[in-house]
Amino acid sequence: MTTAPVKAPQVTREARKFTVEEYFQMVEAGIIQDGERVELIEGEILVMAPMGPSHIGGVTRYARVFIGLAGNLFTVLIQATVRLSERSAPEPDLALVKFREDDYSFAHAAPDDVLLIVEVADSSLNYDRGVKAHIYGRAAIPETWVLNLPGDCLERFTEPGPEGYSQHATLRRGDKVTPVALPDVELEVEALLPPVQSAAEGEE
Repeated sequence: MTTAPVKAPQVTREARKFTVEEYFQMVEAGIIQDGERVELIEGEILVMAPMGPSHIGGVTRYARVFIGLAGNLFTVLIQATVRLSERSAPEPDLALVKFREDDYSFAHAAPDDVLLIVEVADSSLNYDRGVKAHIYGRAAIPETWVLNLPGDCLERFTEPGPEGYSQHATLRRGDKVTPVALPDVELEVEALLPPVQSAAEGEE
């Protein structure tokens, strides 16, 4: 008699996908708590990592730059839900959206409202630029920026289409950038990157 190790049968299970309506119902019912850092991406509820100082600094920097330019040209939403589709309702770090008198008090911003998305990325870098940016592209968002904190650069995604963005550029200190939807706005990339910490400051 011969024996062989018993192999457990492989069972393939499909994860339960949620719609945006179901996701919002969970928020209203308190299943997802107010202030809980989650977002719905292609039907899956994902937990976002806590923000470290560099992430907070990046969000604050972009908010300061764009709020100073906004006026009645556009509105700056900070970590607010954008309803991309029936399966995706992300909360980008910043979204520049068309100006509305109601300040989006009665409905979430939709793709047609969005001029520019900004994501600040540290540990989430590969996901933000490899997956999430292209979800924005498939939703026809004109442009997405990923602030690459480890690489000290700004990654720019443009020309949205069915597969995501077709153009990807890396901008560094000394470069300038003009958002596609804001042709009269030119920004120094230096102002969009973290301040350079001197050796003396690092020792304090």
